[in-house]
Amino acid sequence: MDDSINAAARDLHQDLPFYKPQAREVELFEYGYRHQLPVLIKGPTGCGKTRFINYMAARLNRPVYTVACHDDLSAADLVGRHLIGDKGTYWSDGPLTRAVREGAICYLDEVVEARKDTTVVMHPLTDDRRILPLERTGETLKAPPEFMLVVSYNPGYQNLLKGMKPSTRQRFIAVRFDFPAPDLEQEILIGETGIDTEMAQYLVRLANAMRALKDHDLEEAASTRLLVYAATLILGGYEPVEACRAALVEPLTDDTETAAALMEVVYATIGQ
Repeated sequence: MDDSINAAARDLHQDLPFYKPQAREVELFEYGYRHQLPVLIKGPTGCGKTRFINYMAARLNRPVYTVACHDDLSAADLVGRHLIGDKGTYWSDGPLTRAVREGAICYLDEVVEARKDTTVVMHPLTDDRRILPLERTGETLKAPPEFMLVVSYNPGYQNLLKGMKPSTRQRFIAVRFDFPAPDLEQEILIGETGIDTEMAQYLVRLANAMRALKDHDLEEAASTRLLVYAATLILGGYEPVEACRAALVEPLTDDTETAAALMEVVYATIGQ
């Protein structure tokens, strides 16, 4: 890490979002930032991808534009469009264009959910050109060294219609996220919420028991985010079993039989 990044990290130490590294993802991200490499993050829902991006943005002292991608997100939503105002037509930058102009981090969350024309916009920014052509204004923006493009998706949701093309994936350096190891996940719960060690252990044990049901009775695994919600409810005065029902069981399934089975796991792990 160079001196400028070290200085920024020191100055912002007190303001950094809470984050516990799982491996060498911080080092890899900083390398990508220094060398103008786009970064792809893969991992299940609720494992800490967005928190990691916010942590790194604060660590590097860069603003971050986060775009939650969806089926209707188009290239124009990212780049910008002409609008009509009191004084006539004017151009309004989209988040990607603002990030390029400002030398910010642009984070496209669940990028495979966006329409396919967004890929065309990304390509010139993910090779040695690092440019963003604005066809409707005639501009071609050159990304400054501080600009960084980061995308993420959940590989478990990929299918033939919604997946990132290999030719696009190969434009990024990539890191795979997963749910933290039990000891680390306990540290995260304690650091994030202030829950006591014993209850953190119970919650992590419960989450791992539920994760074993993934692809059998559940479409989604119990996330670290949901554990934080459960711990927050417990600290707010909820009984642990009811907190787990509200924060873990009900968000994971609408099926009453599956919910009842999950509650049996809760009773076996935490008790009444």
